[in-house]
This record gives sequence, structure tokens and C-alpha cells, in this order.
Amino acid sequence: MSGVTILGAGAFGTALAVTLAANGPVVLWGRDVGWAAARENPRLPGVTLPPGVTVTDRLPPRDGHPVLLALPMQVTGAFLRDHAGRLDGRRLVACSKGVDLATLRGPSALIERHCPAALAAVLTGPSFAADIARGLPTALTLACADANVGAALQAQLSTPVLRLYRTTDVAGAELGGALKNVIAIAAGIVMGAGLGDSARAALMTRGYAEMVRFATRLGARAETLAGLSGLGDLVLTCTSAQSRNFRHGLALGRGEPPDITATVEGLATARAVVQQANRLALAGQMPVTQMVSAVTEGRVSIAEAVQALMTRPLRQE
Repeated sequence: MSGVTILGAGAFGTALAVTLAANGPVVLWGRDVGWAAARENPRLPGVTLPPGVTVTDRLPPRDGHPVLLALPMQVTGAFLRDHAGRLDGRRLVACSKGVDLATLRGPSALIERHCPAALAAVLTGPSFAADIARGLPTALTLACADANVGAALQAQLSTPVLRLYRTTDVAGAELGGALKNVIAIAAGIVMGAGLGDSARAALMTRGYAEMVRFATRLGARAETLAGLSGLGDLVLTCTSAQSRNFRHGLALGRGEPPDITATVEGLATARAVVQQANRLALAGQMPVTQMVSAVTEGRVSIAEAVQALMTRPLRQE
């Protein structure tokens, strides 16, 4: 039996705490945990924390346990910088999906920058917090450049209902998890605008091609994108209203105001990817991502975006 520390008591961090408590004690940290005495996070109604989970608003002391960073992508860098003294040299597993707007980098690069002595890994793939918390079968990708560290984390973080597949392709796992959020927003727009299931299928297919094109240019392996952290996560988030990114696009497509209180990582990721695509001379090869960025920033209408995509020059697939 071994312990785990989870930093971030949102829905996903709490869900991980619930399932990982089957393996040993879990410390769950959050800034606002006034709900702790009730043992039920309002972000996961109906889910009671098991006895093995300790909830706290004080950062736990250094120990040998792995630390899971279940924080929003856009605050992860600042958190690592501010708490490097507690985190450097430890096994840090990033659970966020996205690209940091300030640096245009993924979570593993942020760990390397602020905690250079840490052993970095990434946990990603098709997963909704509610499903994990309810004990429904889920499979994820655990990416770690050090195969031995990855194997140890895989064994420690797998549970009877959470199956982890291991890879050393950190870039591929990170980019798959980040880029699919952009395509999920587009899929939501398609469905909200009433463009139909056939249009969504085409959008997902061409969006996946963009994901592979962009990720492999940055050194990822195409087969990683075909796995859980890429295609698997893409299918989930483009087809379920549980996805915050899909719901955001759905509201835009319907002409409704989106929920501004929800963390929608695809918004920042779209902006960051467009910037990187320009630097990589890929601007003309990322049309879906470009349209998502333009629509969500109010630079073009949905009708204009659809016309731009449908009137692009004909080409071989």
C-alpha cells in the first residue's frame, strides 16, 4: 500500500482521489475545501469520499509519494513556480490538458522549467470525472520519458476500474489531450448550429488529421495520437455533452451565451496552436483550429467559418 498526493480538488482531482483510495491513503489539496466535512464535493454531487482520502487546504509536506497535478492548465506554471521548493525532485504527474499561453508549452515542459530535478509524467486520455468517481471502467495513457519510472507509476496508479497504458511519448500524449479540446469545441458548434451528424463526423476526421499533422511536426509519434490520448479522447469529447469544450461550442452554435464559469481549455489551446502553427509554417494546414480560434474570439461568424471550410481548394485525402 502506498500513498498519493493530489493537488487540485476540482471534479477531476476529487474523482482521482476516490478511485486511488482503493490502493492506499490519498491526500487531496485544494484552496477552497469548505465542503470537506460533508465528504462530498459539490462538483461531484452524490459521490462520497472514502475514508482513505484526507482533504486539506494546507500544502502537504514533502514525502516520497507521487504528486498528481490536477490543476487547470493556465495556472499550472505559476503554481509550479511558487511551490518549486516543495515539488522539485519528486515524481510529478500532470493531469491537465492544454497548452500554456504564456510559454506555448505543455505541462511536462512547465515541470522541467520550474522543477528541473523532478521526474515528470502525464496522465491523460478519454475520461470524465463523474465516470471515474462512480467506479465506471476507464482506460488512460500514462506518459513518462523514463520507462522505469513510468512502469512504477503505472503499477501504483492503476486500480480495478482504472486501467493505465504506458508510453514514453510524452509529447504525443500531451498534444493529443490538448488538441482534441479544440476539435471538441468545433464539434459542439456543428451540432449546436444544426449542421448534422454527418458534418460532425467529417469535422472529427479532418480535425484528427490536423492533430496528427501538428503533433508529429513537434516530435510526437503518429501511433500515440491513434491511441487513448488522441483518438480515444477525441471521440469522447466530440460526442458527449459531459465535455465542457463540447458544451461551449454547443452554446455558440445555438447562439446562446456559454457558461463563463466553466474551465474550457480548448479556448486557450486554439490560440496557442495557431501561434505555433504560424511559426512552424503550418498555418494553411490547420483550418479547423484556425476557425475555432476565429469564431471563439469573435473575429468571424459561424456561417463565415463554415463557408471558409467548405470552399477550400479540393484536394486528395
